[in-house]
Amino acid sequence: MILQSRMEKILIIGSGAREHAIAKSLEKSKHPKMIYCLATNMNPGIAEICEEILIGNINDNQFVCDYGKEIGATIAIIGPENPLERGVSDSLWDNNISVVGPKRNLAQIETSKAFTRKLQQDYKIPGSPIYKHFKTLHGVEEFLKELGENYVVKYDGLAGGKGVKVSGEHLKSHKEALNHCHSLIKSNQSFLIEEKFIGQEFSLMSFCDGENLKHMPVVQDHKRAYEGDTGPNTGGMGTYTDHDHSLPFLNGKDIEAAHQINFQTAEALKEKFKTGYKGILYGGFMATKDGVRLIEYNARFGDPEAMNVLTLLNTDFIDICKGIVSQSLNKINVSFEKKATVCKYAVPKGYPEKPVKNLPIDISNIKSKDSLFYASVEIKNSQLVESGSRTMAIVGKAETITKAEEIAEKEICLVKGPLFHRKDIGTEKLIKEKVDQMKSLR
Repeated sequence: MILQSRMEKILIIGSGAREHAIAKSLEKSKHPKMIYCLATNMNPGIAEICEEILIGNINDNQFVCDYGKEIGATIAIIGPENPLERGVSDSLWDNNISVVGPKRNLAQIETSKAFTRKLQQDYKIPGSPIYKHFKTLHGVEEFLKELGENYVVKYDGLAGGKGVKVSGEHLKSHKEALNHCHSLIKSNQSFLIEEKFIGQEFSLMSFCDGENLKHMPVVQDHKRAYEGDTGPNTGGMGTYTDHDHSLPFLNGKDIEAAHQINFQTAEALKEKFKTGYKGILYGGFMATKDGVRLIEYNARFGDPEAMNVLTLLNTDFIDICKGIVSQSLNKINVSFEKKATVCKYAVPKGYPEKPVKNLPIDISNIKSKDSLFYASVEIKNSQLVESGSRTMAIVGKAETITKAEEIAEKEICLVKGPLFHRKDIGTEKLIKEKVDQMKSLR
């Protein structure tokens, strides 16, 4: 469905694998279009698709707006969270450039965990834990005693997916927890302490136009660096979806509950700020014995989750973007292929704590470049090199998770260089463990 045939000039802000997936989806659109990108690094995959990729400070409102006006951008799509926190979306709208990405006050859903919990409380949105917000150590010890051994400490701000410490995993005692809280206060950071949910995590992202929501397939992300979900947290080592857009350990009620929480949150934001949330509303949920609980929100596509869902997207992505900015998403039939996907990230040795940097990698053996998404890579002296963070992602797509995993594993093993990946993501063994855990809980 093409709504009109004017030339769309689309500005992507950001330059990771998520933005590479966005660029690929835009490229497939039937609309007349020119794609541009403001980036923090020269992503070769994005550069190949775009008319121009410009390196600069994507958190600088003036710089972004000046470039948007210079190219005559009709729509901007904001990939990462930091520009949202800086109000880049607000500035672009002020300069008559439509944006897929919420305004600053609405983006607090991600940029402040305390804001989200208070919104849940004020608007009676289900799924909240027992929690308290702290700016000093006063009352911390008492609250930890109240929660016992099941608690989570969350830094109240952006931390690149690494601002959460979980009891039993990162924090082995109340003493360790108190020390961690003390270090947050020393650096002038407020934090939340919440009850720890027991169950299985899943992500539900919804396209949102301020009024209407269109949900994407649910995804499970694996944040831990090493196999068996062990090791330090990362930005995400890999993800998978099932052919029915659910996950093997979820039931219909779980999905419906997550849909409802996203809808109620969008409504609450509109009521609170008298303006609608336009962009991607990404709920991180936990299926527990007591139903679905909300872990946190992100205000943009997840990375790697974007690679899974955009690989499956049937609907013209520019139509969706236009539907979001013009509040007409209800007129668009958003559909996804009924297939499973498995996404695996190759990352530098030593990642995330002491990654090797600037070493060459070779992708010449990769069979399907369509399934490859560049992240932290650059070209130096005509050579592809990794830059010290997540390097590239490979997506396998098939009728079942098992087959998709086999494809992704085979392909990612063809990448040569000082990299590693999690071989277990999407395997029958790991999924069975998750299914068994949920059966034991409920």
